[in-house]
Amino acid sequence: MPSWIAPVASVVIVVVALVVTCLRVIPQYERGVVFRFGRLRPLYGPGLKFLVPGMDRLERVDLRVVTLTIPPQEVITRDNVPARVNAVVLFNVVDPEAAIMQVENYAIATSQIAQTTLRSVLGRADLDTLLAHREDLNTDLREIMELQTKPWGVDVSVVEIKDVEIPEQMQRAMAKEAEAERERRAKVINARGELQASAELKQAADMLSQSPASLQLRYLQTLLELGADQNSTVVFPLPMDVIGPLINRLAPPAGSTQNGDNGQGEVVAD
Repeated sequence: MPSWIAPVASVVIVVVALVVTCLRVIPQYERGVVFRFGRLRPLYGPGLKFLVPGMDRLERVDLRVVTLTIPPQEVITRDNVPARVNAVVLFNVVDPEAAIMQVENYAIATSQIAQTTLRSVLGRADLDTLLAHREDLNTDLREIMELQTKPWGVDVSVVEIKDVEIPEQMQRAMAKEAEAERERRAKVINARGELQASAELKQAADMLSQSPASLQLRYLQTLLELGADQNSTVVFPLPMDVIGPLINRLAPPAGSTQNGDNGQGEVVAD
């Protein structure tokens, strides 16, 4: 074997090793920000890329949506109610160069902005708004955060308030308030029902008063319904418009006389 083969093989191996170390594979969901001697190079897209050793430095930027959980924050609402609120933020990088050049660590910076914005916005809202109008608060949080992160090339797509913890004493007070509100609604509904029922009864009474025969039929129908139960005893008055004709027929005519039993005179019947 010639003596020059070993040195040449060593050189080839070193060159191949240097070439391999200079190659970088960038996935489809990443972009490469390259600096050559500290100066920004054009953005590297996905695929196999070559870096000059000792000259180029590669910064990878993930373009996928990142789920950021904001730890519970102690806030005091506008009506002076303490609460612990946590949220979740969804964001992604839309400008890789700005995400590297404009901020040191865009993920940490976005997290800090989310925490401060959460405390600031919820501190201006009262407890009822915090509990009942989360969608509006979520929109406000997202818009404020987007103004802060847009210069960094970061787009905040979703901000959702997850949990709201309030003191137990306040929970009991809210439960009593809700119970009182339900009782108020029940009384209002009952009063409206009584009002409608009285109006219907008045209308029915007016219609029956216009037709005495209908009133008598209704009376007889009521007696029939009461008499359906054989074990019940019903005591009912007879209306004068029913028995009046019978009394008038049985009564003697005015001015008629009857002989008294004692034979002492005449008795005049009313």
